[in-house]
Amino acid sequence: MNILIVKLSAIGDVVHTLPSLAALRRHFPDAHITWVIEEASADLIKNHPYLDRVIVSHRKQWMVHSKDIKKIGPALKEIRRFIAALREERYDMVIDFHGLFKSAMIVGMSGAKRKIGYNSLQELSGLFLNEKIYEDMEKHAVDRYLDLPRYLGAGIESPEFLIPLREENKRRVDILLKEHRIDGGKPFVAVNPVAFWKTKLWEERKFADLCDRIVGELKTNVVFTGGKNDAVVERIQYMMNFSSANLTGKTSLRDLAYLYGLAPLVVTTDSGPMHIAAAMGTPTVALFGPTDPSRTGPYGEGHRVIRKDLHCSPCFKKECDTVHCMKEITVDDVVEAVKEILESGNGTS
Repeated sequence: MNILIVKLSAIGDVVHTLPSLAALRRHFPDAHITWVIEEASADLIKNHPYLDRVIVSHRKQWMVHSKDIKKIGPALKEIRRFIAALREERYDMVIDFHGLFKSAMIVGMSGAKRKIGYNSLQELSGLFLNEKIYEDMEKHAVDRYLDLPRYLGAGIESPEFLIPLREENKRRVDILLKEHRIDGGKPFVAVNPVAFWKTKLWEERKFADLCDRIVGELKTNVVFTGGKNDAVVERIQYMMNFSSANLTGKTSLRDLAYLYGLAPLVVTTDSGPMHIAAAMGTPTVALFGPTDPSRTGPYGEGHRVIRKDLHCSPCFKKECDTVHCMKEITVDDVVEAVKEILESGNGTS
């Protein structure tokens, strides 16, 4: 049995697909399983024990290079190499967990006999499939994805989120924490204040006040995380009275997973890091506004979702003139949730 999984991005969606990978491996223990993924999320599944092969798509890089006449030639060569790698295997089935045109193109190129996915015509993706299942959008994404291995006969018990960590991930994070004098088991709250959508962001002043209270009142260190170009953390730190650690841009995705696994809790926007924290079994205090936590909230027990029940939320909008849903979340709301987790002991890693 030769199986191809197509789930290209984003970080949270890839994390949501990990239980389906585990279910497929249990149901087809001798299968050769390949996963096609885009570069930004690939670190989560490289050398995964349930995978035999990972094929990385550099689609975004190709799109950028296609606009530069000097780079069109090399980009086309890379695309041809990607297609050749995709066609090296004869797939018995391809499973499209993505359901968009970019994934449908890979489904079509795979040459698989069985092309399985959702009965969705979003971006015409369903036209490339010959086996379709109902997509229940009222379910959490994790459970919705699990419907695909379930359709293939896999027994679904407790969803398994396996992010393969190596000693190098542990070593790098331990060194980073030691550089910021957070070592020897000192407790810290990890804080992720960033998100791709502007409408998912909480005010920087409020993050600064929150973190000052975590350090000053709760006597717990704060460790900020984020991407390479996230200047937001520097601005938040500038507004704070207490010191904190800034690890933005210093961790790979698997480093981040290990870091979150050490923390008693993570305070976060609705973002990929939120899902990594939940996958590591770390309680999260998640701030929600325009999106629906019942569909894409932190999966599992022990989390606190902070959300205002406004008539316009969830709207799923990336642009908004008021963003009342996020602005009405107070620092007291978040501090109370942080206290509950720390004092209950549910945040003990």
